[in-house]
Amino acid sequence: MYRGQPIARPKRPPPVLICGKCLSKIDGGKKLKQALKAELKRAVAAQGGKRPKLVTTGCLGICPKRAVVTASAGTLAKGEYVLVEDRKQVEEAVRVLLKGDRE
Repeated sequence: MYRGQPIARPKRPPPVLICGKCLSKIDGGKKLKQALKAELKRAVAAQGGKRPKLVTTGCLGICPKRAVVTASAGTLAKGEYVLVEDRKQVEEAVRVLLKGDRE
């Protein structure tokens, strides 16, 4: 029997993190975030289930010149971040982000 702090287990998958500082620095950052959110919804709908929340964070410390840093629980467990330069890369980025959470 567990006697420590209570543990909450959400019904939705772990969140996907996106750096707010990177979003503000690139052209079309708002549209990139919307595309990422829509692609997460589309990818999960094909499998059934709920979409992970897309959470805007502060600086993740990577700071690429012309890209946005994203991460999921699975990629962070491996010490990896996914860099997205434009909306053309969103589909591949979501595939990598969600793949890491299912392993």
